[in-house]
Amino acid sequence: MTKVSKDIVENIARLSRIGMDSQELELMSRDITSILDFVETLESVDTESVQPTSQVTGLKDVWREDKVNNCRITRDEILANAPQTKDGYILVKKVL
Repeated sequence: MTKVSKDIVENIARLSRIGMDSQELELMSRDITSILDFVETLESVDTESVQPTSQVTGLKDVWREDKVNNCRITRDEILANAPQTKDGYILVKKVL
């Protein structure tokens, strides 16, 4: 069992510039200790025979080839619908 003392939590809070009173420090100490105990429990589980997995739902990405299809609308007709254009491109507001 890993015990995280109030002093350790207080030091971390100070370094993080998080103000905590004595009651909050005690509560956080218990919570962190509980989390670390749970992690120790997980580490004790034998996973040698478990196959690694990165996806469990069975869903697969659907990819299609990027192809240019013939369009019935000309570039000039498309640009005519834009509020602002410049040098054959649609002008948009800067994002950054």
